[in-house]
Amino acid sequence: MKIQKFEDLRIWQESHRLTIEIYKLTGKFPKTESFGIISQLQRCSSSVPANIVEGYYRDTTKELIKFLFNARGSAGEVTYFLILTKELKYISELEYLKLRTDYEKLLASISSLINKLRQK
Repeated sequence: MKIQKFEDLRIWQESHRLTIEIYKLTGKFPKTESFGIISQLQRCSSSVPANIVEGYYRDTTKELIKFLFNARGSAGEVTYFLILTKELKYISELEYLKLRTDYEKLLASISSLINKLRQK
């Protein structure tokens, strides 16, 4: 399948879905975290699909790869905040495990795309 728009990219679809999950999840956090963990977690989760889109609209494969690395870094940052929020008991073990697994799959998918693009 030829990619006609960024929404066709599976990694964008998945990262966007996960961002929505993070926003819904952080809506349940203590209000005292509004400018702390909530803000950080929302920013790094939304940075993943945003970097994918920005890379998609760049002129070169090299630039796309650079933004995919940025997206991967942001997805990694999300995994840290998931650990932190679990240990602070803002999320359950089940919520943590599901999101952690989803983000690890996303990280692997981003890495796979980077490797494919590097081979071109």
